[in-house]
Parts: sequence; C-alpha cells; structure tokens
Amino acid sequence: MMKDSQAIRESLIATARQMNIARINVNKSGNVSARVLNELGQEGFLITPTGIAYEALVPSDLVFIPLFAKDLSQAQGERIASSEWALHARVYERKGDVGAIVHTHSVYATALACQEMPIPAFHYMVATVGGKEIPCAPYCTFGTDALAMSAADALAEHKACLLSHHGVVATGNDLSAALRMAIEVENLAQCYCIARSLGEVPLLSDEEMALNIEKFKTYGVQK
Repeated sequence: MMKDSQAIRESLIATARQMNIARINVNKSGNVSARVLNELGQEGFLITPTGIAYEALVPSDLVFIPLFAKDLSQAQGERIASSEWALHARVYERKGDVGAIVHTHSVYATALACQEMPIPAFHYMVATVGGKEIPCAPYCTFGTDALAMSAADALAEHKACLLSHHGVVATGNDLSAALRMAIEVENLAQCYCIARSLGEVPLLSDEEMALNIEKFKTYGVQK
C-alpha cells in the first residue's frame, strides 16, 4: 500500500483535474480518493475537500480519513472532506483490492442513472466492470450513510456502478486505473444511448459475458 506523500497527493489532484479535462465531470462536482498509510502507519485514504475548485487545489488541501471512520472527527487535514467521504470509506472497507475511487457526474451515464437504468450487456466491454451489466444503485440522498451503503452494495461484485439520479462511481487498483474505468463507463453509456435511439438493442448472452469477464482478468497482462 502507498504511503501518504507529496507525490501521491499531486497525483490525486492531477486525477481530479483530468476528470474535467476529459469531460466526464464539470466544475466542483465529483470527488477522488486514494488508499494510503499515514505517517503513523494508519490505514485510510486521502480525499478531495468539499467546495474547492480542482484547479485551485494544493497538496495540503487533501484530507486523510482513517479506514472504518464513522464520522469526520478523526479526519486529518486543514480542509473539510468531500460530502461523499462515507461512500469512499464503505467501498474501501468492503474491497481490499481497491486502491482508488473516482466519482463523476458524466453526462450520458448520469442520464441513464436518472432513468434508473443499468447499462446491460449490449457490448463486450461492459465485462470490464466484472459483471454482465453496469448496475445502477438505488437512489439515496447525497452525502448520507444510506448512499454510501447503496454504492458499496452495487460495487460488491463490480468495479463501477451508476448512482440513481446522481452519477457514477469507478474503482481501480490505483488512480490511473480508476480514472480509466470512469472514462470507459461514460463511453459505454454514450454508445448505449445512441444504440437505443436506433431501436431495440440486442444483448449478448450470459454465457458470452461470462467468457468475456474471464478474458478480461488477464487482458493486457504482459509476460
């Protein structure tokens, strides 16, 4: 696991800024975090603060929150953490292989989320999330424990999910992987919306998706 450092803080800020550059987020919406050990060896995560434009962030603005924290009384930093800090905390608690989380309000994926529609097996790349669809977590008010648990449940067997009437959560073993996943979800959402506009969309079978899921476990691995 990475230790909290200037380098990881700068990388986290760069990832947050890249969300807007890649047009999967706008203004101050969304948030980014990375699992780290603090200077005392305590496991937790760094997360972007609430209400500060990503372009204005400096490393000291990021907030460290210990794993299993139930409120922000244990947070360490000069700023107040993102309102969705609990969502990140619950996912890290559930999934030890997750090293980073990117939450966005990307347009096409959020449009589907507002219709409470998962992204089904219309394209083999849906399997990159680890399941036969990209699920849509039930709606809960933003910044609540209920939303945190709803997202964590939807991500139990998946690397990404939609949040009903809200946006997208994408995970990865590091920041770059989480960002790539968020970009892929938006790309698939856009393709699916266009495909639906052309008529009924045929779906791949469960058997084919199971095959693709297995193939993606080793996809891109170099000898």
